[in-house]
Amino acid sequence: MDNFKKFLKEMQKAFLSGVSFMIPAVTAGGILLAVSLSTGTKTATGLVITNAFMKNLNILGTAGMAMMIPIMAGYIAYSIAGKPGLAPGMIMGYIANNPLGKAATTKSGFLGAMIVGVACGFVAKWIKGWKVPKTVKAIMPILIIPSITVFIVGLVYIYLIATPVSALMSGFTACLKNLNGTNKIFLAIAIGFMNAFDMGGPVTKTVSMFTLALMNEGIFGPNGMFRITVAIPPIGIFLATVLFKNRFNQGDRDLAKAAGIMGCMGITEGAIPFAVNDFKRVLPSTMIGAAVGAIIGAIGNVQAPVPHGGFIILPVVTNRVWFVAAILIGSLVTALLLGFLKPNLEKEGQ
Repeated sequence: MDNFKKFLKEMQKAFLSGVSFMIPAVTAGGILLAVSLSTGTKTATGLVITNAFMKNLNILGTAGMAMMIPIMAGYIAYSIAGKPGLAPGMIMGYIANNPLGKAATTKSGFLGAMIVGVACGFVAKWIKGWKVPKTVKAIMPILIIPSITVFIVGLVYIYLIATPVSALMSGFTACLKNLNGTNKIFLAIAIGFMNAFDMGGPVTKTVSMFTLALMNEGIFGPNGMFRITVAIPPIGIFLATVLFKNRFNQGDRDLAKAAGIMGCMGITEGAIPFAVNDFKRVLPSTMIGAAVGAIIGAIGNVQAPVPHGGFIILPVVTNRVWFVAAILIGSLVTALLLGFLKPNLEKEGQ
């Protein structure tokens, strides 16, 4: 049991490491891509960019998005095996994110990249443990470990893993593309509850990985919902300290100002001190407020092409009015619930 727990912790660390190293690439790529697409012209065949400068931005943005999956897989392997796992993980991440087969339709994407990243990490770690002569040891991390790792994991992936994982991802993606009405609302509620539950912790990062996986498949709606919810807990708490001053002491009100600024910048963690001090009242308020915001975002079909949230990504989101309304209304719901649930400090003092 202890070994299993240790393994799970190692996996969690590896996945979080992969995501954290991936985010700068997808942020840079997503912003440039969104800016270039915002100048495009809608035609019968889709969005066409005619401006030469914007075409170049589109190339840069597309490159950043294309590097997202290889970087994630590489750093998953790096977390497990160190430097010898990095190059094999990136190579196999690239393979997982590009079509294979005669019809060039087999592509496992985000899930496949996670699998090959872990596989490359453990294979490279195993090879590192080989006892070899000193003359060979010097070239192990440069030549032998990367080559053998890519050979083993690559063949296993191509012949055994690629097809079933690709089919699973295709079915999952098709299912999510068809979400509408009540199902879409349920998805929004789940995203809102999970994000506001631990405010940047493992549960939130799990949701983030899920929305990033969909982004890689060209589905930006769930990410739009998620990027709304990251701003709501801190902004909602700040509004509560403004609307219901007698529910908070001066220290809380001062701290809430910083939290509100962080929320506008898409940083949820500013709400954590309030949740720690009074989780029985703060967590229900932030979870319900975040769910309301996500539902509004779902109804308004808000889409976000970048892995960040808050008002600073407003220039690159679709349906901006709905995006702003979702954050403000969700934050107001959080504030009103806090005002109702928290006791009046003045009466308690009397």
